[in-house]
Amino acid sequence: MRMVLNKYPKIDVHGETTETVVFVVQDFIKDNYKMKNKYIVVIHGKGSGALKRKVHEILKQDKLVENFELDVMNIGQTLIELKKNNE
Repeated sequence: MRMVLNKYPKIDVHGETTETVVFVVQDFIKDNYKMKNKYIVVIHGKGSGALKRKVHEILKQDKLVENFELDVMNIGQTLIELKKNNE
């Protein structure tokens, strides 16, 4: 899932806690799904890895997410492919 990152919607969750990041990421996914965006990016940073782990946990459980992977060029962000919105 290689993509040109600067043209996709992104959200930076630096400063969020593992509790608040749940709502921020879920809202971001829902909003972009409604706007029929296929790819989005979550910037979680490198740090201790707590935010990355929580973000990936959220993505694994979200039914709107088709696929996601850590950006190999920047491990501080995750690339997300949303399911096709047929509405």
